[in-house]
Amino acid sequence: MFEKLFKLAENKTTIRTEVLAGLTTFMTMAYILAVNPSILSATGMDRNALFTATALAALIATLVMALYAKLPFALAPGMGLNAFFAFTVVLGMGHSWQFALTAVFIEGIIFILLTAFNIRELIINSIPMNMKHAVSAGIGLFIAFIGLQNAGVIVNHDAVLVGLGSIKTPTVIVALLGVIITGVLLAKKVKGALLIGIFAATIIGLPFGVTKLPDGSLISLPPSLAPIFFQFEFHNILTLDMLVVVFTFLFVDMFDTVGTLVGVSDKAGMLSPEGKVPKAKQALFADAIGTTAGAMLGTSTVTTYVESASGVAEGGRTGLTALSVAGLFLLALFFAPVFLMIPAAATAPVLFLVGLFMMTPILKINLEDFTEAIPAFFTIIMMPLSYSIAEGIVFGMLSYVLLKVFTGKYREVTPVMYVLAVLFIISFFAK
Repeated sequence: MFEKLFKLAENKTTIRTEVLAGLTTFMTMAYILAVNPSILSATGMDRNALFTATALAALIATLVMALYAKLPFALAPGMGLNAFFAFTVVLGMGHSWQFALTAVFIEGIIFILLTAFNIRELIINSIPMNMKHAVSAGIGLFIAFIGLQNAGVIVNHDAVLVGLGSIKTPTVIVALLGVIITGVLLAKKVKGALLIGIFAATIIGLPFGVTKLPDGSLISLPPSLAPIFFQFEFHNILTLDMLVVVFTFLFVDMFDTVGTLVGVSDKAGMLSPEGKVPKAKQALFADAIGTTAGAMLGTSTVTTYVESASGVAEGGRTGLTALSVAGLFLLALFFAPVFLMIPAAATAPVLFLVGLFMMTPILKINLEDFTEAIPAFFTIIMMPLSYSIAEGIVFGMLSYVLLKVFTGKYREVTPVMYVLAVLFIISFFAK
């Protein structure tokens, strides 16, 4: 059956290789089962329900990737996108988490339509490459900053806005030890380094009183989705804030997914001679369907995970790898107490290190041309300083358009960028 469905022989792989590749991918991305509920619960959402929503959204999206696109990629609620959801839309802009879920749902529907009509290429090609790299780097800084704050390494200081917390605090000790342990595992190229690091920090937190053991069994039925299921605010659909939030979700998700698909396909030797991803349309449908379903379940935007590269490195070449990952997310649903006992101090090291991973595109930014470098730097620096991914993108894009126009390089600006700049200026005056 698997041979007929996934053409294993044609792809020069076996069931054993594909299943082991799936296990490897799952191990490297399973940290999201602890981190996503930790981040989104800051909005007041039920953390137990978020665990179930995270696992089910990953399961559904990865199944679509496995059975429709038949590619060895896994999906789950995306890092950076969940931070934007919680810390910008809800805590920063003051909207409810139901408003944010509505934006994610709309984004998913739009992404389905864009994918169906092949419009995504027009949007992707309209954004300058340096800006795409800057968005990833900026989100990396923002995520790392959130991780350090969650652990108490960085705290509020009235005189200088932020400062160093007490190193003697138990949460700080656990978080910093977690960074060192996980960093050593990464340097040693240990499979599942991030997940192992989380569990190591969780165990270290026990004698410090940071980690609290669950009262009952470590195995249980999945927590109920009722507190967050299908919670939308459709009466806010036509507001300007909703337009800005939806665009940001769409923008970040689109480039994150495309970048991941290209990068991992390249690593697997799956790119066409023209540099195209095989079955890219089907893969993008998996992302769009996962996002739409995830919003209904109660979680933030779903995207393809760059950690899929770990499974590809182990020989994964077909949808059977993704099917194996989906099966493991299904199994994980029954181990909610294990993942929910993990404290913020134990997930902080992963946020810090994922931030590092997202910084790598900064190496590709052209810093010699100031009409490119200044907008990129605005994008990167404004995300953590304004505590908003959206504000970083707005400052970056506006400065890009203005610098190009006033230096006579207006032809380098696409019509779509001009439209976006006008919308962003309107949004400033509407606040």
